[in-house]
Amino acid sequence: QVQLVESGGGLVQAGGSLRLSCAASGRTFSRSAMGWFRQAPGKERECVAASSWSGANTYYADSVKGRFTISRDNAKNTVYLQMNSLKPEDTAVYYCAAQASPFRSSSTYYRANEYDYWGQGTQVTVSS
Repeated sequence: QVQLVESGGGLVQAGGSLRLSCAASGRTFSRSAMGWFRQAPGKERECVAASSWSGANTYYADSVKGRFTISRDNAKNTVYLQMNSLKPEDTAVYYCAAQASPFRSSSTYYRANEYDYWGQGTQVTVSS
């Protein structure tokens, strides 16, 4: 059974930092893209960051460029999201996702329907 388990969410003041982790089990994603999505109340789920299997190709939403960094440790089957300079508008449930097929085009990274496995989500709340 494949599982993605996120951790690291919480409450932080504006300007602060959090580091999210997503540990995968049940299969390896060392050759597949993985990403972080978020969904705020009343809004659609959006991709904030995604990474190719090697980390050579990445995607960032314009709203987080320069503040968030995605990284991965394939030996640990884990992907991370370092979030700095957090803003109240970053408040959302953050989800980790992984593609089942390896070596897919980077044009698929930001599309939620291109991901096959999802974590349960972790709440990030940024207070002003």
